[in-house]
Amino acid sequence: MNLTYLLLALGMLIVPILLLLVKKTNFYQTIKFALPAVVITGLIFSFFATLFVIFGAWDFNPSYLSGTRLWIIPIEEFLFYMTSCLAGISIYQALNVFFPNNALDKFSLSFSNLMLGICIAMLFFAHLKWYSTVSFGVLFVLIFYIEYLNKLRFSYQFYRGYLVSLVLFYIGYGIISVLPVISYKDTLDLRIGAIPFESHFYFMGMLLLSVYFYEWFKSRFKA
Repeated sequence: MNLTYLLLALGMLIVPILLLLVKKTNFYQTIKFALPAVVITGLIFSFFATLFVIFGAWDFNPSYLSGTRLWIIPIEEFLFYMTSCLAGISIYQALNVFFPNNALDKFSLSFSNLMLGICIAMLFFAHLKWYSTVSFGVLFVLIFYIEYLNKLRFSYQFYRGYLVSLVLFYIGYGIISVLPVISYKDTLDLRIGAIPFESHFYFMGMLLLSVYFYEWFKSRFKA
C-alpha cells in the first residue's frame, strides 16, 4: 500500500479549510451547497476516467496507490476530483466576496465564444484521441449550455476563479504527471512541463461543472 496519491488528494483540502476559517468569505455558510456539487462532479468525471482506462488512454501506476478501487479506477482519483473541485469552489467564493466588482463581466461572453472556438478546433485535430475528445467535448457542451441555455450567470466569476485555481492545478497535476501517478497514452504531443495540454481543459470542465452545481443548489435554496 502506498498513500502518495491519497495524501495528494487530501492535501487539496488545505485551501477550503483555510477559507472556512476566514468568516468574511461566508464559505462556512455555503459549503453545504459545495459538497453535493463536488460529489456529483466527482462521480461524473470518475466515469470518464473509467472510460480512459478501458480504452487504454490512461494507466494508473500501482506504486503510488492504496489499492482501493471505485469501479476499475483508484478511489484516490475520485477523491482528487472532489477535493480539487472543493478547493476551486472555495477560491471562487472567496474571490466573489473580496472582489465584488464585476466590471470585466462584459467580456465574459466573448471569452466563452473564444473557448468554444478552441474546443471545436481541437476536436477537429484530436478527435481520434479519447482524452482529447472528452476534455474538449465536455468543456464545449458545458460552456455552450451555461452561456446560451442556462439562466444562472457566473461566467466571469468562474473564469477568474479558474485562473487563480491554476496554482493548485499545476501543483496537483504536476505531481501526478511527474511521478507519474497517471501515464497518459492517448494525448496530443503537446505538454506544459510534464502536464498534457488537454489536462488544462479537463480541469476547466470539471471545475465549471462543480461551480454550476454549486450555483444551482444555492439558487434552489433561495427559491
